[in-house]
Amino acid sequence: MINSVKLQKAFKLFDAANAQDPNTEVFQEKAYPKELLYAVRMTEQLSAFLPDASEALQLTARCQHICRWEIPRESYDMNREGYLRWRQELKKFHAHKAEGILKEVGYSEELIERVKFLLEKKQLKKNEETQVLEDVVCLVFLEHYFEPFAAKHPEEKTIDILQKTWRKMSEDGHEAALKLPLSKSAVALVTKAISA
Repeated sequence: MINSVKLQKAFKLFDAANAQDPNTEVFQEKAYPKELLYAVRMTEQLSAFLPDASEALQLTARCQHICRWEIPRESYDMNREGYLRWRQELKKFHAHKAEGILKEVGYSEELIERVKFLLEKKQLKKNEETQVLEDVVCLVFLEHYFEPFAAKHPEEKTIDILQKTWRKMSEDGHEAALKLPLSKSAVALVTKAISA
């Protein structure tokens, strides 16, 4: 993967911003700021899924959820319409935050616009890099967040979320998902969801 001086500086600044997350997640007996851990997982998954990813895609994966806690879900109506508005607002928010950091690092306007395009998930299913980003998002969810989600929700809702996740993914994404180190119960749910 590309490992330029600018990329490393941007990663440090993205990580410093995400280290301010007041929400924590315990992983391997250590507590991490939630969005910092998510960002590292995104980078690791992208590296495994597409080792020769472009610099723009690497930057986007690292700042996918930058400072997400600043716009809490509860600030929108707790229904589907509120959820969709929240997601749209977050895309713009992440793009704006990333733009400021990338300008500070000295990236070109062209590359910054590319990262913003990807963060806003434009042309999903049509644009190759947008699709790769979506695949990586789904793979990170399945590997790290799916089982805790499944433990809190009825099977019917879990199956529905899995089917929606699966529809967003490419064939390569599906292939990678089936190789994830999931528990037997998680594999059973995934199998049930995709065969329904």
